[in-house]
Order: sequence, then structure tokens, then C-alpha cells
Amino acid sequence: MSLVSTVITIAAALSLVLAFVSFWLPLISPDHEKLSPYECGFDPLGTARLPFSLRFFLVAILFLLFDLEIALLLPLPWGDQLASPGLTFLWTSTVLGLLTLGLIYEWLQGGLDWAE
Repeated sequence: MSLVSTVITIAAALSLVLAFVSFWLPLISPDHEKLSPYECGFDPLGTARLPFSLRFFLVAILFLLFDLEIALLLPLPWGDQLASPGLTFLWTSTVLGLLTLGLIYEWLQGGLDWAE
């Protein structure tokens, strides 16, 4: 048997074993909450016009923004291999500076205060 077929056989066997274990292992105990169509804790028969806080969405978008910053800065250590590493450092500093100014602005405007 070749190495590729051995790896495929092991992966398929492991997948089947894990699928059977995950099917038989969990305890099945249905209750009122699990049998309801919505498991979020809201009454599905009540009004759909409940007020919600926009601060939650603002904090979530800020989290995504700063999470994407990490993805943008991941290739930075390889930037010193380029012909002009100073230019890479300048662009990185510009991105970090703009994000820092935006964070300071949100902080001063009270956008990061969870309680109103």
C-alpha cells in the first residue's frame, strides 16, 4: 500500500469512528426548552418588536475591526525581507495609528461604555 492510500484509509476510519461515537455518546433528554423551536430564551409567541440595544452591535463591529487588524498585520514579520522594509514599517505604523485614533475617539464619545 502506498503512503497516500494509507493516510486516506486512516482518515476515513477515524472519521467513521468519531461519527459513531458522537451519535451514541450524548445523552438524549428532551425537555420543554429543547423541544421549543427557539432555544434562545425568548418567547416565540410574544411580540417581535422588542427594543434592543445598538451598543451590542457597535461593540461587535469594533471587535471585528480590531480582529481584522491582526489578520492584516500577520505578514509583517516577513516584510523585512522586501527591498524596502522601511516602507512596510511606515504603512504598518499608519494602519496602527489610524486604528488607535479611532479607538480613542470611540472611547471619548462613550461608545465603549456598556451600561448607559
